[in-house]
Amino acid sequence: MSYKVFDKYAEKYDSWYSRNKVIAENEVLALKKLGPKGLGLEVGVGTGFFSSKLGVSLGLDPALKMLKIAKNRGIDVIGGVGEHIPFRDGVFDYVLLVVTLCFVKDPRAVVDESARVVRKGGRLIACIVPRDSAWGRYYMGKDSVFYRIAKFYSLREALELISYRFKVNRCVSTLSFGPRDEPFIEEPVEKCVPYGFVCIEALK
Repeated sequence: MSYKVFDKYAEKYDSWYSRNKVIAENEVLALKKLGPKGLGLEVGVGTGFFSSKLGVSLGLDPALKMLKIAKNRGIDVIGGVGEHIPFRDGVFDYVLLVVTLCFVKDPRAVVDESARVVRKGGRLIACIVPRDSAWGRYYMGKDSVFYRIAKFYSLREALELISYRFKVNRCVSTLSFGPRDEPFIEEPVEKCVPYGFVCIEALK
């Protein structure tokens, strides 16, 4: 189970954000451009980095040590998996999946459950590192305890997966530079392009 890796290396995982501040800030800017509002749930909340930056109050994750860090960031946390979200139908204005689909056992079930718990007219915001991007190729070639258990999706595959239950509305993309380039803060673009980090907004 992939969550055991995240439990074992929770602090190592969380240190990525401080070691890669410019990249992390660009990813936050992309999410902020989509402007999540209302009652939201981050599925695969991890250590709560993104939720704490975006004001997402609830986070779900099976890795308890990650949840402990998220709780310290002010997130209300729940232990569980995205394939079985422990909330009633139509309760959330949006569900957030930030680089989550590549680590779950059944991504279609996660999309199904996200659709169930989002209200009519609500949103799914799913961010991926596309397999068909310089960053995707870089991570897939990296000997990392995290990336070796990931299944990266192409942008097209992710769009098809999400379209199964939602209507794709727009994308916001960032990390136009490559993984070996000097990172810089950039304005995210409102396009579905295979940059290093792509957030797909879809409506129920």
